[in-house]
Amino acid sequence: MKLKTIKQLVDDAMKVVTTITAEEAKRIVSENNHLLIDIRDVRELWKSGTVDGARHIPRGMLEFWLDPESPYYKSDLKPELTKILFCASNWRSALAAKSLMEMGFDNVVHVQGGYQSLIDSGFKKKEVTPK
Repeated sequence: MKLKTIKQLVDDAMKVVTTITAEEAKRIVSENNHLLIDIRDVRELWKSGTVDGARHIPRGMLEFWLDPESPYYKSDLKPELTKILFCASNWRSALAAKSLMEMGFDNVVHVQGGYQSLIDSGFKKKEVTPK
């Protein structure tokens, strides 16, 4: 059995998804027609915080929360909004963006450099504490 490596999966995703810089993310956010989505694990948020204004959608629930036919659908996550995904670097967000594209979303991008690049470019950090 020949398995695909995670690097191969990410490389395949990077060929088809749109990767934007943190500066481009700022421009999209300023247009107010977006969802800035942090897909990192909640423990990562507890450790390092998130970006102010970002919606936390755990990677394992992303497709379920965005699918109107799913019992887990979140109606405030409007399909027409541009989805800006980020993770710690950009591997998980590339895979997640590809998955959303396969669902039919054509308004999904992910951020090169992930969370830290957003913070470094001037996005405000928001602390997250365990509930």
